[in-house]
Amino acid sequence: MKTAIDSNVIIGFLNQDDALNTRARRALDAAYERGGLVICGAVYGELLAGPARTEQFIDRFVEDTGIVVDWTSDEAIWRAAGSEFQKYSARTRRQRVTHPRRILTDFYIGAHAYTRGHVLLTLDNRIYRTAFPQLRIVKA
Repeated sequence: MKTAIDSNVIIGFLNQDDALNTRARRALDAAYERGGLVICGAVYGELLAGPARTEQFIDRFVEDTGIVVDWTSDEAIWRAAGSEFQKYSARTRRQRVTHPRRILTDFYIGAHAYTRGHVLLTLDNRIYRTAFPQLRIVKA
């Protein structure tokens, strides 16, 4: 079974001085042993936001690690992401949430894994457990 990787796992892996590096490395190794690794285009885009991360760097990283980038998107992913983002937004308005808010990309990453039938590897499973309760999630 393929494992979709959340941005936070790869960022933890790439930041070698980060406390999450060891957790991310072990989780990625275990996911690789279970089957293929995949990221959606949104994760690729988020990875580019890091300092000194160019397209060439990310392309080489995914090639060297055997991670496949799924550049395709379809209506099912966008509908699932939008629907769960709508529910989340309504909850946060009702609860007057003060912690950092989630963005549509978070829900897109979960919807991509869910609609494609992948396992999702993440460091923060709270939002995905709520939004996609049927999604199989592995917390790094």
